Amino acid sequence: MYSPNKSPLASPTSSRSVTETINGSHNFVIKGYSLAKGIGVGKHIASENFSVGGYQWAIYFYPDGKNPEDNSAYVSVFIALASDGTDVRALFELTLVDQSGDGKHKVHSHFDRSLESGPYTLKYRGSMWGYKRFFRRTSLETSVFLKDDCLKINCTVGVVVSGIDSSRLHSIHVPESDIGAHFGTLLENEEGSDITFNVSGEKFRAHKLVLAARSPVFENDFVNMMEEDNDEILITEMEPRVFKALLHFIYRDTLPEDDEFLEASSSSVPSLPDSLPAKLLAAADKYDLPRLRLMCESVLCKDISVNSVSHILALADLYHAADLKSVCLKFTAENLVAVMQSDGFEFLKENCPLLQSELLKTVAGCEDEELSGGGKSRSVWAQFSDGGDTNDRSVRQQTWENGERSRSLWVQHSDGGDACIRSPRREG
Repeated sequence: MYSPNKSPLASPTSSRSVTETINGSHNFVIKGYSLAKGIGVGKHIASENFSVGGYQWAIYFYPDGKNPEDNSAYVSVFIALASDGTDVRALFELTLVDQSGDGKHKVHSHFDRSLESGPYTLKYRGSMWGYKRFFRRTSLETSVFLKDDCLKINCTVGVVVSGIDSSRLHSIHVPESDIGAHFGTLLENEEGSDITFNVSGEKFRAHKLVLAARSPVFENDFVNMMEEDNDEILITEMEPRVFKALLHFIYRDTLPEDDEFLEASSSSVPSLPDSLPAKLLAAADKYDLPRLRLMCESVLCKDISVNSVSHILALADLYHAADLKSVCLKFTAENLVAVMQSDGFEFLKENCPLLQSELLKTVAGCEDEELSGGGKSRSVWAQFSDGGDTNDRSVRQQTWENGERSRSLWVQHSDGGDACIRSPRREG
């Protein structure tokens, strides 16, 4: 029998309260500190207002101190609530910046003590948190914190907010996109395929719409294709393994996960141009697939060494791989002597003579960086003069008539194989 006093229990409900801080920072630069002295005890210089957690704040700097009892012996620094607010709870941090570059800043932080005392409560506009005796004036004026009559103060405010967080309690996981898997299945099953490619006797079925959507070259080919040629296309300048990898990318937007890619770095330098990444780079250029080109560039970039860089540079130049080419040029310029002594450099001279002028520009750029104190690249002159020349070659640095150091502008091998750097003389 039903009893009204014994109603069934309802399903339990839950909620989650989250209390956290909304943090924001402001940098306050005080120029003309010596002119600000004498403004009077209790008078301040204010920063511009800045917003954190929905409230306006300002930094107040008292050159003669805030407390009359200190007789201007200290400077005072405070953070003030500059907008209307009631019982605003916040954490604060004030940092006087060390301008010597040593990073020994003077830090007063409320964040570190938040567990002990809790956030500070500001009751109304003008409420402040800070230090009446922030720094003794005589010490400040001879310290690393004052430079060129300038002080720098960093301030961080963390406004405490509370709320109900339901996102984690009722979150819905969205998996990664699987469109590549679906299109890959379409390629593997050949369902609905309407075009056949004959690559050295091996045939591949594909879909015109997919190929045209991914490659403007395929799109143009299909538009201009005669009706009687619709059944099969003959590919004569590509290996089956490369065309298979090309289709894999077009449908799945990823590189093949076979050993030829996973172990690309183990390939020897002579076979590098015949490796799958290099061949696929050529296919990416042929069919105008910029994303595939970048993927292949990334793989080949990992193979760059003194012995291989010349061959990779030639590939990058041939197939318009701009990022890879830039990396190769920079690497060659930074390791010039060693690269010039490699067999690959002879290959570069014989097969890509125009690249030498681009290399010279890169070398000159590295020299400029060295001269300007960049310190990122090693001076080409240093490479020749630090004992690394195994043939006892000597390099004499020429100078302009006014004594200014010249840049190395030309690098070449003499007929005897010696490396030399020549700098043009100023005429007249």
